[in-house]
Amino acid sequence: MTSDVAAPIQADTGVIKTMRRLRLPKKLRNLELALLIFAFAINAVAVMLVQLGALGHLDFALITFGSGLSLLVLAFHIVLRYTAAEADPFLLPIATVLGGIGIAEIYRIDIALGDSGWASAAVRQMVWSAIAIAGAIAVVLIIRNHRVLFKYTYIAGLFAFVLLLLPLLPGIGREVNGARVWIGIGDAVTFQPGEIAKIALAVFFAGYLVRTRDSLSMVGKKFLGIQFPRLRDLGPILVVWAMAMGVIVFQRDLGTGLLYFGMFLVMLYVATSRASWIIIGLTMFFAGAFIAGQTLSYVAGRFHNWWDAFNPEVFDRDGGSYQLVQGIFGLAHGGLLGTGLGQGMPEITPVPQSDYIIASLGEELGLAGLFAIFALYLLLVSRGFRVGYAGTDDFGKLLSIGLAFTVALQVFVVVGGVTRIIPLTGLTTPFLAAGGSSLVANWIIIAVLLRISDTVRTQPKAVVS
Repeated sequence: MTSDVAAPIQADTGVIKTMRRLRLPKKLRNLELALLIFAFAINAVAVMLVQLGALGHLDFALITFGSGLSLLVLAFHIVLRYTAAEADPFLLPIATVLGGIGIAEIYRIDIALGDSGWASAAVRQMVWSAIAIAGAIAVVLIIRNHRVLFKYTYIAGLFAFVLLLLPLLPGIGREVNGARVWIGIGDAVTFQPGEIAKIALAVFFAGYLVRTRDSLSMVGKKFLGIQFPRLRDLGPILVVWAMAMGVIVFQRDLGTGLLYFGMFLVMLYVATSRASWIIIGLTMFFAGAFIAGQTLSYVAGRFHNWWDAFNPEVFDRDGGSYQLVQGIFGLAHGGLLGTGLGQGMPEITPVPQSDYIIASLGEELGLAGLFAIFALYLLLVSRGFRVGYAGTDDFGKLLSIGLAFTVALQVFVVVGGVTRIIPLTGLTTPFLAAGGSSLVANWIIIAVLLRISDTVRTQPKAVVS
């Protein structure tokens, strides 16, 4: 009698759970759509405020052109409804609003510099945004399960190595502002392959650490209460350290070297849960940076500009601290609430639309506006971490945490350099700064995180080992 009663109850419970599961994807995508509409409104208002502040009237040509980007983002949303229905609903709206704010500020700087028409930086940024979003859609459509990437661990590593070598090749390598990190065909189109390399490296690091974490977790001698790894297991971190130093020495790019090494270090810590790896890694990097500062003039110059920025001799010399100090003055001019979009003077700072987009936004949106932008980054990174810890496969966990941390570290390095917390490194602010390479790479990161977040919900029992 008891079993006869229990069976219908269990069946009803199963039906209820199934119905809840069927409603969840629709609820997530509806939330995403509502947030996207809000993001579109913010972006449109930002452009109109720039026009009213800088021009005194509205010009709907750019807004009309920008509506094409909104339609492309809506197409991305529709693709997610049918191919990744349970993907995280916050990632796409956050990337959209950050990209829109960046375009609005770049457009404002174009007005100040007298650049207009289809060759302006804002239009180029919109074109690259369209290419980046289309690329992200393609990633979601092609990669139906992120665990497929585990099979291509070493191919991803080789691909990243080739990408890092390309700027050093004669004929296609380009040197911009002292850093040899670009490739190009003629002078019309240039691209920074290191931005794509960081995604390939994240795939390689995740796959490699899943395969070798047992040996890397082995402990050696104990020192000051901390268990350190065996000497024989230091090979991987030495190789990545050498790669990061190679980027600094041969490509003259301090920020990218820091980004690669920091990503590997965090993924290594997550894979092994050994704090000793963090201590060893930081010691190695700071030692390498110190040696580079003593032997490489451009690294020493960055440290000198940072340490003694307001010294008149450092300020006035070629390659000195003029850019850094002007950015700080711009932030001070903005104060708490900013001058208002279109009413500041961000063009006074060199390259305000790329390296110093944060200072430009800080002047016109103020500290309050910057805090809102940082909150969006914080939410973006936290959702990436949440995606990692929600899954059951170690590869997806490491990959999502590695990609999310890369965004966080890049924001910290850029903001820290602009505010003189750390030396300037030349990295771009994700989604905000002008630059097609960075846009493509960061939109692909969003696509991969969306795919992982969908997979961990739809296939919770799959495990990669």
